[in-house]
Amino acid sequence: MKEAMLYRRLEENAVRCSLCAHRCRIPEDGWGFCSVRRNREGRLYTAVYGRLIASHVDPIEKKPLYHFLSGSLTYSIATMGCNFRCGFCQNWQISQAAGKEEEILGGRRASPDEVVRAARQASCRSIAYTYTEPTIFFEFAYDTARKAAGEGLKNLFITNGYMTAKALQLIRPCLDAANVDLKSFRDEYYRRVCGARLRPVLDTIRRMKEKGIWVEITTLVVPGENDSREELEDIARFIAGLDRGIPWHVSRFFPMYQYDDASPTPERTMRMAQEIGREAGLEHVHLGNL
Repeated sequence: MKEAMLYRRLEENAVRCSLCAHRCRIPEDGWGFCSVRRNREGRLYTAVYGRLIASHVDPIEKKPLYHFLSGSLTYSIATMGCNFRCGFCQNWQISQAAGKEEEILGGRRASPDEVVRAARQASCRSIAYTYTEPTIFFEFAYDTARKAAGEGLKNLFITNGYMTAKALQLIRPCLDAANVDLKSFRDEYYRRVCGARLRPVLDTIRRMKEKGIWVEITTLVVPGENDSREELEDIARFIAGLDRGIPWHVSRFFPMYQYDDASPTPERTMRMAQEIGREAGLEHVHLGNL
């Protein structure tokens, strides 16, 4: 295990993690909400440093990023774990499988140098920290991103946006682009479905824009959850209020994980969302999984 970044020590050997907006207070021998950060004797450690559960060469459009290095390949990596608990997660086998036991965190060992070398050998122009939430394997992403930037590669976060301002400030010099999941525009939805809150996600999107990071946004439209015209209008207006040039990816839901008995998003709902985005003045509204 490698000592974590972004935490402070508290009384009685507890620690306060300041990596994501959960800001977990972790007692001695305890684990954070992400299930991959552990307090050992008053110090916080990451249990997934260099333990890649996935590494693939992907078209950058798969992230999805349609307006950044279009047509190029990206080297995608992930470890186990997540700081959300979404019941419809498409990658739940790896994002929700971490069980607060080091021996089941899985993955093959890799170093930042090895990841960068593999990306270059595959003719990739970037490295994407994706599939699970990159914030929870921040230390490895940070070290790899610095190496990648030195080799002329771009760095991409495919993220739920739940990082703290400190974490974003730290990764900013090496972070070129991000696709942020804006899962809903209702705090109740975030609390009930994701185990999180809405405000930190909106704050991250704003900060990324202010810091000059290229941003695209994805909303998975789940029937009966976040598919009302009013909510989709709220999302579109928020994006347009930041920058009408921000691409909005409206993604179709298919039954998955704990939502395996739900229905796919109707095509008419997807078309409605596209129309709403255009009416709000968004220049790029893309439909996904349709």
